[in-house]
Amino acid sequence: MPIILWKIVVIYFTTLIVFTSCFRSDLNSKDDPDIPAIAKYFSTKGRYEEVNPYLREDILAVNRSILQPPSAQCREIHLTAIIRHGTRYPTSKNVKKMQNLYKLVQSSAPSKKSWLREIQTQWTMWYTEDMDGRLVQKGVNDHKHLAVRLSKLFPSLISEEKLRGGFVNFITSSKHRCVNSTLSFKAGLTELWAIKDVEFEHAVNDALMRFFDQCNRFLQEVDNNPSAMTELDKFKQGPEMNRVQQKIADRLGVPYNLITYDMAEAAFYLCAYEFAIKTVNSPWCQLFDEVDAQVVEYASDLKQYWKRAYGYDINSKSSCILFHDVFSRLNKAVEENKSGRQVSEAVTVQVGHAETLLPLLTLLGFFRDNDVLTSTAYAARAERSFRTSFMLPYAANLLLVLYDCGGGDLRLQPLLNEKPLTFPGLTDQQAAVPRYRDVVERYGDLLQGCDFEAECELFKRPAEV
Repeated sequence: MPIILWKIVVIYFTTLIVFTSCFRSDLNSKDDPDIPAIAKYFSTKGRYEEVNPYLREDILAVNRSILQPPSAQCREIHLTAIIRHGTRYPTSKNVKKMQNLYKLVQSSAPSKKSWLREIQTQWTMWYTEDMDGRLVQKGVNDHKHLAVRLSKLFPSLISEEKLRGGFVNFITSSKHRCVNSTLSFKAGLTELWAIKDVEFEHAVNDALMRFFDQCNRFLQEVDNNPSAMTELDKFKQGPEMNRVQQKIADRLGVPYNLITYDMAEAAFYLCAYEFAIKTVNSPWCQLFDEVDAQVVEYASDLKQYWKRAYGYDINSKSSCILFHDVFSRLNKAVEENKSGRQVSEAVTVQVGHAETLLPLLTLLGFFRDNDVLTSTAYAARAERSFRTSFMLPYAANLLLVLYDCGGGDLRLQPLLNEKPLTFPGLTDQQAAVPRYRDVVERYGDLLQGCDFEAECELFKRPAEV
């Protein structure tokens, strides 16, 4: 075969392979019958694989193309990983809502559609109140797989030598789903390296990982204050959500007044939990189209925005204790490295909740839109950066990687869910992987202030907007 013709053939088949690969990737993300069409809108009930779709093909894959050190001269010297627990069962409160919806569908919905008949004749309500947010097997695997991926991404830090040497520290919330996620993360490493002769300890520290429970001002002004959720309450009664409820009623063939907001939310949860826990595209998912899912997602985002994020100043300030803990650890690593000593804490793995991560992300200024999220801004905020579906799936993680690039050049790279972030407020030149001293300067006011005890003291004034 002539060389020119051979080259043409090679180019043709290379192009075909690339095209087919792209098509399969798109097929997997959009048209896979096992994945609900609305899966990317599940907010804090979403799978990690919807945030990083390449993991559907290979759960241990790492995206090295976007996770490179700042330069070839740089070496990582410390990693802090703040991680949400893995996939869990619904809480008892949500199970009750789901049970109420199931009873309604069983007793009142005409069974004309095949998916509705499937719910009524084949699907059984298997969720029970005693499950109450406990970790499921998928949640165990979430953390095992994350541990292996991080060991591949940062092999000089998350290594058998470092683990055995006591340079990896584990801290967790006291909640069973967090403790079991921590155990799963450790198991991911010990199974990877076939370590059977030693067990590795973890510390339970609710002051760090459940700071929100110990911040009196937050508890009084936001968490236990019904008026703090005014924007969410308005949206629940608004035209977008009313339309979703009417469409659900139409699909079930029941009167509009039977489908409340709680019913709509329960239906959404049933679709989300069946998928997250069992990887099933449940018939419950047929109650929503993409427009409906976007509305329910916005309601969830409103709740998180006003209860844990930018809605009130105390939401983020409640994380001051965790913020200072992170930077004290980074500063210690910097000082040890500068003095020529080995960094004593190469890796810190801290396992908590969505409510642990979101206030800290907010304090650091990530995912802040120019405008406030309100009940009347649904259409205007369609392109918002504050999307909890992408920020806070199960096993969501904020990674802070400290690099020594030689000559006293220390740099800090933030990652969310294994994707690079840029610290807000730094110049473009600094932003990719900024110098550590620039990050310290950027957060100087918080490092000098942001006192947990002072911020969380009860004041005789209303919450700040």
